[in-house]
Amino acid sequence: MKRDIVLECVYAAPIEHVWRAITDSVLLKEWLMENDFSPVAGLRCQFRMKPQPEFNGIIQCEVLEVQRPIRLVYTWDGGGTWGRTTLTWTLEPLDKGTKLQLEHRGFAGFRPFILSLMMGSGWKGKLSVQVTRILERIAAEGKNEVGLLER
Repeated sequence: MKRDIVLECVYAAPIEHVWRAITDSVLLKEWLMENDFSPVAGLRCQFRMKPQPEFNGIIQCEVLEVQRPIRLVYTWDGGGTWGRTTLTWTLEPLDKGTKLQLEHRGFAGFRPFILSLMMGSGWKGKLSVQVTRILERIAAEGKNEVGLLER
């Protein structure tokens, strides 16, 4: 069994704001989880959440590629039989906003397949609701209107 997650959202926000929402450690903590992330190629970092059965709550990552503000790629490894996957964030500027594409690839085997089903709905909610809220806050700092144009 193999499955990948591919999601797209279009935000009424400039590309720089969307880039900040997906790369700023403080903002990532607000909408995703505790972390020591920085968009620096070669950096090894962690995302941390509450431990669960058969999962210590630590996701090990390595930043593989950074093309500011267009593309970000890093590994995502929850350890054990959950497997190592890769997250690719691609941003595209539009006339009145930014298109974000998230590709979470590499779920191979039964347990990773099940995990991908849970994570797919989780990513969708985070991108459509929580990232939109972060972007609204960033916009309020600069007095720009922002929101989710489509999913």
